[in-house]
Amino acid sequence: MPESSVAVVILNWNTRSMLERFLPDVLKNSNHPGVTVVVADNGSTDGSQELVKAKFPAVSLIRLDKNYGFAGGYNRALQQIDSTYSVLLNSDVIPASDWLMPLVRHMESTPDCAACVPKIKDLKNPEMFEYAGAAGGFIDKWGYPFCRGRIFNHIEKDHQQYNEAGDIFWGSGAALLVRTREFNRSGGLDEHFFAHMEEIDWCWRMKNRGKSIYYIPQSEVFHLGGGTLNAMSPHKTYLNFRNNLFMLYRNLPSNKLRKTILTRLLLDGVAAIKLLISDGFGHTRAVYRAHRDYFKRIPDLRRERNNLLKNVTTTTHAEIYPQSIIMDFFLRGMKRFSDLDFKN
Repeated sequence: MPESSVAVVILNWNTRSMLERFLPDVLKNSNHPGVTVVVADNGSTDGSQELVKAKFPAVSLIRLDKNYGFAGGYNRALQQIDSTYSVLLNSDVIPASDWLMPLVRHMESTPDCAACVPKIKDLKNPEMFEYAGAAGGFIDKWGYPFCRGRIFNHIEKDHQQYNEAGDIFWGSGAALLVRTREFNRSGGLDEHFFAHMEEIDWCWRMKNRGKSIYYIPQSEVFHLGGGTLNAMSPHKTYLNFRNNLFMLYRNLPSNKLRKTILTRLLLDGVAAIKLLISDGFGHTRAVYRAHRDYFKRIPDLRRERNNLLKNVTTTTHAEIYPQSIIMDFFLRGMKRFSDLDFKN
């Protein structure tokens, strides 16, 4: 392990059982000189903090006074970290025994890399990629996120087909290694997102600043989480639709902003009808609320966008798929990342 220090930061909110189950493996597989495991607790009331103090004395505990969400919790936690690197790690992740070294080595050798991610696989079915991040994230020209190994609800088996390290567009917040100082200087995750897509927004900001986001397949973690659109709660549907519009408005180049937003609003309308048929009125109402709250925030988003534009050095990214992933997936039957043609 290189000499640089690393903090493995697990954000927790009322997931005591997860900490009890997963922390022993995180500690065992992160046992390197210079590595500290940290639990940042978002004001839990289930005894999580007491468990950490009693059962895991080697773990550093950051006590936050309330639930600030994924974005706010990590922002406040990393402001208290002085390690060179920080890993944002979900509380339901078991890392492989040699997971940290490949990530840190890449960051040490690549100064312009803002973050890197491991291969994320399904803890319940370790031969499969995991929904949240799989083998690195991308977006299409309309801003729909997808991964190598997972497009919408189609998840691939890992046949080592994505075992080549390389640039990606975004890395999952389930296991994301960042430069602590750069993360804090950038403003961290946008807290208006609260949860969902804030890490994609942050990665996009970093790429617009000329930084890279990298996938390291030699590092693996196993994630319990995951899901599909049909399994979402209406609140999760609301956050995903609203936050996607926030992300697009903040980061798109000016010559693509209007067309992309208008197209997304129309596509969201189609999705709302589909959700009404398949999942009921609650999800359709969630899409309506997402659009309503997006329009309410446009004055603030415009100010945020103008500030972000001051740091933009490039808006051309090879990791943005130039086609519509919806058209390719649903109409052309292109279910795997390897089916996609990024050149056209």
